[in-house]
Amino acid sequence: MTNRLADKVAIVTGSTMGIGAAIARRFVAEGAQVVINSHRDDDHAAAMRAELGEDRSLFVQADVADQAATRRLVDLTIDRFGQIDVLVNNAGMNVFADPLELSHDDWQRCMSVDLEGAWNVTRAALPSMLARGAGSIINIASVHGHKIIPGCFPYPVAKHALVGLTRSLGIEYAARGIRVNSISPGLIMTEQVKAWLASCPDPEAERQRQANLLPCRRIGEPDEVAYTALFLASDEARFINATDILIDGGRSQVYHD
Repeated sequence: MTNRLADKVAIVTGSTMGIGAAIARRFVAEGAQVVINSHRDDDHAAAMRAELGEDRSLFVQADVADQAATRRLVDLTIDRFGQIDVLVNNAGMNVFADPLELSHDDWQRCMSVDLEGAWNVTRAALPSMLARGAGSIINIASVHGHKIIPGCFPYPVAKHALVGLTRSLGIEYAARGIRVNSISPGLIMTEQVKAWLASCPDPEAERQRQANLLPCRRIGEPDEVAYTALFLASDEARFINATDILIDGGRSQVYHD
């Protein structure tokens, strides 16, 4: 541990699995007090509570699509730790459908979680950050926010908008000490990706096919996203604002295969 986040308090939404869990673990290892979150209080939440410990972490069940729940998430953070230095908006969901077959409810749920969810928590946390004149907000976007993959509608719509939200808020509050940046991961070996690969007729062949699409010939790991979030959360990144960082092994720069 190098204590790069010593004395900082962070909220990481959607942090009981995958990229969010990796970020929460890395932040605690670097000295932060971390509020972990999910819309479910399940076995994954229990495991993260046990792993991180009650001294340095707090679990709050909250659906980020619910404005009242996000206000409660922020209020409980301040009640427990006294401040908010870092907010990582990681909670999200995949919605992939034919545009004309997509139901209104599925459209609304995608936008309410992947876009409005980030804004709900940000809006709740901003007053505390502005009062202290400092804060780092990190939105977990996606390569889908830069490139369009056929068959993935409407997820890219939400992620493009999340990158726009990042840039807009970063400029809006820059002079008041708030930095807003985003990270756009590509294919990362989360539990969800592992489950998808396992469902394929030949899981190893599909894993290798996906790896071969990447210039580095391997799939990314959650901790590689977590280290970038750590940098953006730390004072080392104090002059980085309204910026998106791609973590995709260079895949989005390839014109064709």
